[in-house]
Amino acid sequence: MASLTADAIVCAVRAHGEHGAILRALTREAGLVAGYVRGGRSRRLRPILMPGNLVALELRARTEDQLAGATAELLASRAPLLAEPLPSAAIDWATSLTAATLPESQSYPMLYDALAGLLDAIGVAPSARQWAAALARYELLLLAELGFGLDLDVCVVTGSANGLAFVSPKSGGAVCEAAAAGYEARLLPLPPFLRGGDPPSTMGDALAGLAITGLFLDRDLLEGRNRELLGVRARLIDRLNRAVA
Repeated sequence: MASLTADAIVCAVRAHGEHGAILRALTREAGLVAGYVRGGRSRRLRPILMPGNLVALELRARTEDQLAGATAELLASRAPLLAEPLPSAAIDWATSLTAATLPESQSYPMLYDALAGLLDAIGVAPSARQWAAALARYELLLLAELGFGLDLDVCVVTGSANGLAFVSPKSGGAVCEAAAAGYEARLLPLPPFLRGGDPPSTMGDALAGLAITGLFLDRDLLEGRNRELLGVRARLIDRLNRAVA
């Protein structure tokens, strides 16, 4: 019997049968895993199986090909945040994106740590600006981990690491101010925080970072049925924009 015991971040829950649910959750070492939770739609388990929650997960299966049976005990709840429109939209998007794009049973420890940090930031950051930046960094890391990383270290035209101010929507490479002269309208502004600099000083910078990652998520990852997730992200970006107004 295959088994797993690990802390896990709940990413998606889908009804299965009359009372059960299929849980998809991200673990640090085993990556994204799935299991059937008996009674997962019950009054007792629904508050535990909420996206963003941290749970102690146990999976057991007779064979590697069988959907495992799962049990989960609550370690940390995000339920209070789900009552607030902006944090709720952010948690919905981050967990849905993770569940939809990661292959199962492949280890992504950096993504696990980044998602845990993002969820913590949504809960404690004094303003949405801080966690919006963390979300952009998470999306950037997700792209890189899945083979679609952006090259933001040097100018794609000159090879220089100085004066990087834009991103090419075609190549995903950074462009310095000198090389961008006359072509600025065709490029995306590159906020310094996306290259590991200080946190953004304005929500505008955070949104500029999200505009970059959103373009490449749309182009490279969200295909087929996953394209419906773009609506989830659009609602989040709209709420962030209204928070600035």
